[in-house]
Amino acid sequence: MLQAAGESLRQGLDLRVASVESAGRADLEARLAALPGGRDRAAELDLDALLARPPALLLIDRLAYANPPGSRHAYRWQDVQELLAAGIDVHTTLDVLHLESLKNRVEALTGQPVAETVPDWVLDEAYEVVLVDRPPAELPGQGYDLATLAALRALALQVAAGRADGELQRRYRPSGREAPAVLGRLLVAVDGDEQAEHLVRHASRVARRRQLPWSLVHVGGGRLRSAESRRLLQAAQQLAERLGGEVVGLLGDEVADTLLRHARERRASVLLVGSRRPGWFGRGVAERLLRRARGLEIDVLAGEEAVSAPAFAPRERSAGLSDYALALLATLLASVAAWGISRVLALPNISLVFLVAVLLVAVRSGFGPALACALLSFFAYDLLFISPAFSLAVKSQADVLTLMFFLFMAALTGNLATRQRRQMQALRETQVETSALLELTRKLSAATDRRAVLAAAVQQFSAWRELDVCLLGPDGTGGLRVEAGVSAGFGEHEQAAADWVWQHELPAGLGTDTLPDGRWWWWPLSGEEGPLALLGIAPRDRQPLPAIRRRLLVALGQPLAQALARAQLAQQLEAARLRGETEQLRSALLASVSHDLRTPLTVMHGAIDSLLTLDGQIGAADRRELLESTRDEAERLDRYIQNLLDMTRLGHGALKLERDWVAPVDIVATSLQRLRPVLAPFAMETRIPEELPLLHVHAALIEQALVNVLENAARFSPPGGRLRVAVESDGAELRLSVGDQGPGIPPAEREKIFDMFYTAARGDRGGPGTGLGLAICQGILGAHGGRITVGEGLDGQGATLILHLPLQPQPLGEAECDDESTGGSR
Repeated sequence: MLQAAGESLRQGLDLRVASVESAGRADLEARLAALPGGRDRAAELDLDALLARPPALLLIDRLAYANPPGSRHAYRWQDVQELLAAGIDVHTTLDVLHLESLKNRVEALTGQPVAETVPDWVLDEAYEVVLVDRPPAELPGQGYDLATLAALRALALQVAAGRADGELQRRYRPSGREAPAVLGRLLVAVDGDEQAEHLVRHASRVARRRQLPWSLVHVGGGRLRSAESRRLLQAAQQLAERLGGEVVGLLGDEVADTLLRHARERRASVLLVGSRRPGWFGRGVAERLLRRARGLEIDVLAGEEAVSAPAFAPRERSAGLSDYALALLATLLASVAAWGISRVLALPNISLVFLVAVLLVAVRSGFGPALACALLSFFAYDLLFISPAFSLAVKSQADVLTLMFFLFMAALTGNLATRQRRQMQALRETQVETSALLELTRKLSAATDRRAVLAAAVQQFSAWRELDVCLLGPDGTGGLRVEAGVSAGFGEHEQAAADWVWQHELPAGLGTDTLPDGRWWWWPLSGEEGPLALLGIAPRDRQPLPAIRRRLLVALGQPLAQALARAQLAQQLEAARLRGETEQLRSALLASVSHDLRTPLTVMHGAIDSLLTLDGQIGAADRRELLESTRDEAERLDRYIQNLLDMTRLGHGALKLERDWVAPVDIVATSLQRLRPVLAPFAMETRIPEELPLLHVHAALIEQALVNVLENAARFSPPGGRLRVAVESDGAELRLSVGDQGPGIPPAEREKIFDMFYTAARGDRGGPGTGLGLAICQGILGAHGGRITVGEGLDGQGATLILHLPLQPQPLGEAECDDESTGGSR
């Protein structure tokens, strides 16, 4: 490593010595002194300092080194992973003794425990591995004899050969030439015994040599295990996860058949099992696999002397005195019941009463009390019903066989009932987990945004009373904040662990090797573009989560992450839609401004230019016509600007209503007067009743709305066409309608015409409009509690726009006021 570093330094590479031990060797000290940081190197890594001023290459010794308590990571290889994630190359060293999959073999060879190990996947991810090989005779002072050194050297060569084989396959594959294919899968079947970890490490080595994916499989047959058995099984499962394997749990009565069925489903090519003693009434699992497997390689790993028998327990808990008291009570009750019906039933049928008692005890308590009940029932049956009565002696050989058969059936019945009870408990636990997953999926499917997704997740997790749950998300300033769940303040360790998980998308916290000093376990909920949120779990007993609960949380985290990604995508699509609509409105506004501002300005400019240029040559009539056209275009420009201002006020909610009582006929008359030049080419009709209620409205705004409708009708009506303004009332509302003989409005567009900048396709009449007039009308009427609708036009042509305004209780007239005041003075 130091030799390669010196060559890199001569090539101008920015490197630094982070932590390298010289072991007192003068030659190594000289090499280190020639490298940057070699003289003042530290024994422990300072990650923050290295990340603050990152070099291109770091030299770090002893990859398997265990960091002191309180460090960010438990092991140095985790520090190296963080440095690599930050873009810093690392040169490091690893002794073959510290490879995780070789731990058992190294301990067997050296006779010493191996406390510091590195997962095999870390070595697999290395860009380059250089094997430093020296003959055993040239390695003095290592503490091992030559035979042990030779064996360790052989292990190192095997590891290097396996990596070389994998590298060969990776190089062949892109070339298109025939190369060894990665076929099948390796399955390793483990149980809760001391051989489990040995099997897992052996499976990892075989899978790496053969370049096979592999899985740890455990078949639970409904047997409840002792605490030691569960601990060994969980340790093996965690080891398999660290070594890159998949953990699978199956349920089945017959272990061999369940394993073979799973192997066929996963297209496995190798099945690795340990050697087990055969059962009392059949062959062992390995022998049954060898007899029944077809086309599947079965490897049986012989157990070592130190490996003990499987640590099964007949029950999850030791049966208490109450359970055995229940067995005694059940036997006494069965004896009383059998004695009572002995004169009715034949002797062989009486034994069924005792079998029922055994069955009930087995279902209620377990196998131990059930066996005790069977023995007690055996003696009671012999004492009370087998001749001679009240004696354990048996005269007839047939009675002896009856008793033995009864004892056998009682024990068998108790065993079967207990097994069914345990299987039911295991199925119930599995059902609880599956139900939790389905319930969370159902809740998440109904959530439409991020807040709803997080609320559904917290509601689901809150069912576990023994856990505190929180979900963290970005706060917009580079930090994290609590978005749902427990909002209590986090300590320094919790905050550091959460920040680390967010940056690296790996679990950390309680029960892990990274920042384990806090009470929270953090799991990243990641999408394709990075982390979406952090799931925090804090057991209230402050103990690390069991492997089973942790795997369930990880399984629940997958649909949660997908729901968050879906909510984020929906938010992005909504933002994109709003940007598109904004851009569309912007384009329409620019087009409108370019036409509706430039057109009147052009006419005004032309008229004024003609007056200035031809002042003495223009007659009085022509001069008046030019001035009137300038006035008309100025009024048109004023209406357009007023529309823009009104639309702005409506959009910002700044439109204030100054209501007053006004007669509808006044609004109609004022509007027609304002548009007199525009309406001059048309035949106007007005239908206004003599008696109409007053409107309590903002008169100027209602007048503007009517002006916009009239101008819209004039724009799309043919020259000489009819325009009709009608007013009617039914007591609840007053309707102002404007009908024309234009091309009409297609039914499919009658709702769209009230959108901003939308103009219905109505042939070539009218020219382009702003698309603001009717939108303003709808806003003004909506502010008054009214509405605008579209109807049919005049004589089956055109369209009619109807302004609906609600009527308020009418004010009293002057005469009525006088009468009331006169009556009040009498």
